[in-house]
Amino acid sequence: MFAQHGCGSCTDPPGTGMAFSRVGRLDPPNRGVSRRAAVMLCSLLTSLFLLHCLTERCGTSSPVRASSSRGLLQDLGSQRTKRLVYEWTEPVGSDGGVDAEPPEESPDLVASRKVSPRFAGKLSPLGEGSKKLPQALIIGVKKGGTRALLEFLRVHPDIRAVGAEPHFFDRNYENGLDWYRELMPKTLEGQITMEKTPSYFVTREAPARISAMSRDTKLIVVVRDPVTRAISDYTQTLSKKPDIPSFESLTFKNRTTGLIDTSWSAIQIGIYAKHLDNWLQYFPMGQILFVSGERLITDPAGELGRVQDFLGLKRIITDKHFYFNQTKGFPCLKKAEGSSKPHCLGKTKGRTHPNIDPEVVQRLRDFYRPFNMKFYQMTGRFFGWED
Repeated sequence: MFAQHGCGSCTDPPGTGMAFSRVGRLDPPNRGVSRRAAVMLCSLLTSLFLLHCLTERCGTSSPVRASSSRGLLQDLGSQRTKRLVYEWTEPVGSDGGVDAEPPEESPDLVASRKVSPRFAGKLSPLGEGSKKLPQALIIGVKKGGTRALLEFLRVHPDIRAVGAEPHFFDRNYENGLDWYRELMPKTLEGQITMEKTPSYFVTREAPARISAMSRDTKLIVVVRDPVTRAISDYTQTLSKKPDIPSFESLTFKNRTTGLIDTSWSAIQIGIYAKHLDNWLQYFPMGQILFVSGERLITDPAGELGRVQDFLGLKRIITDKHFYFNQTKGFPCLKKAEGSSKPHCLGKTKGRTHPNIDPEVVQRLRDFYRPFNMKFYQMTGRFFGWED
């Protein structure tokens, strides 16, 4: 009997040979059972992996995100504001309209774009720092060169600026300072937060509102020949509304008498002395810097040097950062903030002006002359707009 079941010796205990024989002839497991086991194993591993990820996430999240469900709902409820913040703090990209190759860069220029020594090792992809209300504002003027100035200043490692115009002190003041602060980029200690909204300069309520935020705010105004500025203003409007009346008809209340229509914003903005009177009721002249829009084109490094001095910053932005684009007719950056490519302002800048009747231009120059002279006296700087 034992031999029948493959027992090699009759001395084996009864039943032992039978057991070994059954083990040797076990059938393979059912395939359905194998699949279920595999699925269960995969599910277990996936659950462990997700648990690990969640644990890591919670361990490194900020107190705001990990605070409470109520805080999370508030975050979700402010998605619109966060989208605005993202859009407004992104650097303005190149429009691809660079027509000339920039000169080769020097080692000094490359070195100047490195992070300031006191910030070395402190910057991280997590965006360390905090959002602060701006310590400096570019408040004007429209079509004076404010966008160019802001883009040039953003090259400086100690300046962090909002990209678009917040219009807080003229259109969005009711939203409050907390809303305004949320629009600002994060800064480290020693960095300056800036924004630019050119309409502030001609907004009657703006000086008092900015003073209420901080009397120490530094103000920058880019000014330009008021006649050229008015024509540029009209050109921009014409590009959006081709059916508007001619420049000449908008300039005069009565063409025969030559009476200028100062209610037209394109004319009214250029009466700089009048607007400055309003600002001097709240800020001393020492806190206001006037930048020449003309010199910003012919000598950008020189004007940027004055701005950096005014802001109490080291002169890092120099002529090595610029090259002159012959096609566009104004200077461009060899490399913009956060980019390794040359950057010129967009196609909306440097539009060709329409031909204006020389007699109208002369009438405007005569109109602005006394206001310009007063402005020169107030600022202590001669801009040469009568040449």
